Amino acid sequence: MINAIWAALIIIGFIVGAITGNLDNVTASAIQNAKGAVELAIGLIGVMALWLGIMKIAEDSGLIRGVSKLLKPIMILLFPDVPADHPAMGAMIMNISANILGLGNAATPFGLKAMEELQKLNRRKDTATDAMVTFLAINTSSVTLIPASTIAILSSAGAANPTEIVGPTIVATTISTITAIIAAKTLQRLPKYQIKKVKGKGGKVECSLK
Repeated sequence: MINAIWAALIIIGFIVGAITGNLDNVTASAIQNAKGAVELAIGLIGVMALWLGIMKIAEDSGLIRGVSKLLKPIMILLFPDVPADHPAMGAMIMNISANILGLGNAATPFGLKAMEELQKLNRRKDTATDAMVTFLAINTSSVTLIPASTIAILSSAGAANPTEIVGPTIVATTISTITAIIAAKTLQRLPKYQIKKVKGKGGKVECSLK
């Protein structure tokens, strides 16, 4: 679908350029922007390597584990349906800790593992549980202390002080995370989004949406 959208935009651009007599300008602009994209990508290599190296040191030094210990009491409150000693809890804590420190590459496998473990606790396999929805909301809006990718882009683009983005990022992601948690917790209380237990054949407990 995305490929079709991009293809349509390119085709429309060339058609409009031909109709308006600006086809040469369209071609020149495409070539110029392609060149700029390559230059930007190459410029990002050094900065990204630096920040990823720093994040790797933080990971190997046990910083993520330290953050995880601080997060555990909060996570138990946010996910009362998940046992504190369940693998899903550990994976969620590691995922959120990695996201907070800007370690997106490290966060991804923990996030997948967390969803896999949460699914094992799910009685209705075709419907996301409250814990799964809340975790996804937090993961999407996660608080970020060090936006390494953004800093790298700003630095490559010639920003005078690319690290100025750190403060606004912390404020923005904190607000987005709080909003996501409030939205998830509020919606899960509505009857429409709750799962009720009903007895099926043979007295077995089955689940269905209200």
